[in-house]
Amino acid sequence: MNLKFVKIFLFPIMASLLTMGLLTQCNTAGCTDNRSSLLLTGFYSSTTLLAISVDSLELGGVGAPNDSLLVTIDERASQVYMPLRSRDTETSFYLHYASKTLNDPAFDDVIILRYTSEPYFASEECGAMYRYHIHELRYTRHLIDSIALPDSLINNANVERMKIFFRTETSQ
Repeated sequence: MNLKFVKIFLFPIMASLLTMGLLTQCNTAGCTDNRSSLLLTGFYSSTTLLAISVDSLELGGVGAPNDSLLVTIDERASQVYMPLRSRDTETSFYLHYASKTLNDPAFDDVIILRYTSEPYFASEECGAMYRYHIHELRYTRHLIDSIALPDSLINNANVERMKIFFRTETSQ
């Protein structure tokens, strides 16, 4: 093969392939849309173990400002993001059931999470954020049957980390 042919024809092709390879690695696809570390929680039936949508539910932070309502009565929700406080080691949430037969504070449930928070630099695209390691989970059992926490590391991955199983009735 002629050296002149290599310089004239193959060098520009190899250079462009190398450039295209480098450019595809430098984009924002390395960061998920969820740039905050939020606890994604799903709602399930304890009877069927299937995902459910709940209504007539208020879900909010205990001791948080008035705008802390995460789910309102007029919404239907099957999942919710629950923010943890990075400067604290504990965050509590309340669940108020506002349906006609359950609209009584005596039925309210409370979820308490104890954790450690750790700031970390995710990447140039994502920047810095917190990740949380949950080491204790407590909850009342008025309408909540149980809560599963398959993974105690909360980061910015859009993955359901907590499952709340509600006592539900099945129609026959």
